[in-house]
Amino acid sequence: MAAVFSRKPAYTAAAPEPADGGDLRARLMAAAANPYIGASGAAFLFLLSLAVLVLVTGDPKAGAPVIRLSLSEIGATKGAPDGWREALSTEGDEEAPLLPGQMDLSAQPFARHAQADAAPEDFTDLAAAPAPSGGALVQAPLPGLSVPGPGGGPLPVIAPDGRTVAEAYARPFTPDGRPRVALVIGGLGLNAQTTRAAIETLPPEITLSFAPYAEGLQGWIDLARSHGHEVLLETPMEPNDYPANDPGPYTLIAANRPDETVRKLEWLMSRATGYFGLTNYLGSKFLDSDPAMATFTTALKARGLAFVDDGAAARRGGPIPRASAERGIDDDLSAEAIEGQLRALESGASARGQSLGVGFAYPVTISQVRNWAGGLNARGVQLAPASAIAKR
Repeated sequence: MAAVFSRKPAYTAAAPEPADGGDLRARLMAAAANPYIGASGAAFLFLLSLAVLVLVTGDPKAGAPVIRLSLSEIGATKGAPDGWREALSTEGDEEAPLLPGQMDLSAQPFARHAQADAAPEDFTDLAAAPAPSGGALVQAPLPGLSVPGPGGGPLPVIAPDGRTVAEAYARPFTPDGRPRVALVIGGLGLNAQTTRAAIETLPPEITLSFAPYAEGLQGWIDLARSHGHEVLLETPMEPNDYPANDPGPYTLIAANRPDETVRKLEWLMSRATGYFGLTNYLGSKFLDSDPAMATFTTALKARGLAFVDDGAAARRGGPIPRASAERGIDDDLSAEAIEGQLRALESGASARGQSLGVGFAYPVTISQVRNWAGGLNARGVQLAPASAIAKR
């Protein structure tokens, strides 16, 4: 049966009305019969009911986390070295400009959560590896070994008592008479998962090198030293195919004036503290230039730093602690090839008393190095930090 809606009152008896009550009632009935007024009244009642519901139940977003950022703080930094803005790529028309603010480039490591750009299955065996033994190194900075550099960052100096950064921040080492082999794993700080894997699963005698452009660089270095690893800072240098192959905005260029090379070096060196020396990133052209390397070596000597290269500067000495790698271990990224290069390092150490290799923080490299290092003692070879190989 169809429902019937009537505008008649629901009651049949009413109290006596004033004399003019009939006219008022007639006007109200006519207004109610108007469809436009009826629709407006219904909408008003709906909104009134909704407001009462919100007041009773509360804000549905109450308790949810809320973050408010000032637009003037986004994309800016506090205490960054001079020239960092100029080093950034040119913004497109659709991009917002950088504005002054209060954010810090390296206040904390961004390493607490793994990044999505590395496949978790690449690290299955690393996650189960026990933490390597070895005491933590002293926390940097040590008194007297730094001064404010460009933008306020710590710039290394020789302490008043003659102590150098190369001595103070190197991992202590006691030779036991056996052949010694050292290894540097580089490219760290750019990927959170591989960086954590290298820091937390490799033996503390393995030297780690970090990219100067890494976010949270100081936090990464602090974490590495807390696990016993000594640290190198990577220095982008001009390769033969520059600028097609560009190491970054503060690349040391062979043809630059000495003051420009020193300016770039000081920016790079003041990105963090706690490293005992520098290592090259690329640099075939820069390392082959006598004037450029003279400027570079002089600057490192004045600041008490060591220099460890990937083998490209093996013919160069100098009045600073120096070491050159005799081979890269992961030019071929197969596990068998990496294992072969590691065994070749052992053979070189047995023949000459010591050897130094370099590798990159690929998952397969980290896994192979960890397994290889675990058997060195049984094979009569001592694992040493790179600083133990460096000589003046």
